[in-house]
Amino acid sequence: MRVPLVGVGWDALSLVEQAADERPLIERRAVARDGFYELQARTVIERVPQTAGIAQQWAVSPYRGCAHACRGCGARAGHRRLGLDAGRDFDTRIVVKANAVARLRAELARWDGQELAVGLSGDCYQPAEETYRLMPGVIGALAEAAVPFTVYTKSALVVRDAELLARAGARVAVSIAFVDERIRRAVEPGAPGAQARLELVSALVEAGVECRVLMAPVLPLLSDATDQLTATVRRIAATGAGAVEPVVLRLPPGTRSWYLEWLAQAHPQLVERYEELYDRSGLPSADYEGRITGQIAQLCQMYGMRCGASAVERREPRAAQLALV
Repeated sequence: MRVPLVGVGWDALSLVEQAADERPLIERRAVARDGFYELQARTVIERVPQTAGIAQQWAVSPYRGCAHACRGCGARAGHRRLGLDAGRDFDTRIVVKANAVARLRAELARWDGQELAVGLSGDCYQPAEETYRLMPGVIGALAEAAVPFTVYTKSALVVRDAELLARAGARVAVSIAFVDERIRRAVEPGAPGAQARLELVSALVEAGVECRVLMAPVLPLLSDATDQLTATVRRIAATGAGAVEPVVLRLPPGTRSWYLEWLAQAHPQLVERYEELYDRSGLPSADYEGRITGQIAQLCQMYGMRCGASAVERREPRAAQLALV
């Protein structure tokens, strides 16, 4: 009989256990059910990597891994700590934090009120959510604790919870980096098309949810031409979105190897330029990033939208800050 995981203290795994069983760590420590890995997480509030490019410093993710299979997803390295690879395994072997709601409530009881991002290590409304329905509980816990939060997603399933999100005063950031379907099929093969996401933004705005567009990731030399950026911002503006937050592609460890492997096959002439453009941590050059975000800011002004991350009103914390270990 398989023993379910009682925590995610990967570093605490004994050398004896490792030697006795050569299966990936997640297969030894989680319950496999209906194509998912179910585990009991010790903590669910995690620090956001500095390379992520978003405003929040802390995040909650009910799922790790993502069926959208976006080649540039910056969360891929997390699968390596589970004994899985950051490529195909990340796309197909989804980890479910089955106790996410209970753990979140416990941690929020000692949280200091900082805004949280929801859904960074895997889209929180990917197909796994249809099975596990963790998000209504996550939204409820955050609302009860009066903690501001932003949900990051590409999925229309978020509309199911539009009323809950509106009542909670949540923000939703829908990722639309480009509107060229040829690029989307190549780099986001499991995600909804751009038109579906544009319609999603309109639906959320109509439902009274504060909605912004995360224009991410802008792909160097693939989706960063002036006409491409203009077309994307123009179509976003037509949805009624309040703001655009641009983020140029990040290539942290794990993501870098997977993305460049694809790039070498699809666009081999660009590999050398990417190697020059990105530093060892996976960040693009400051000059390039400043130029692209500056162009998008000008386009947003032209089409009457705010650009960049906006400040969140800090709410009164319910209790002292949680000490995360």
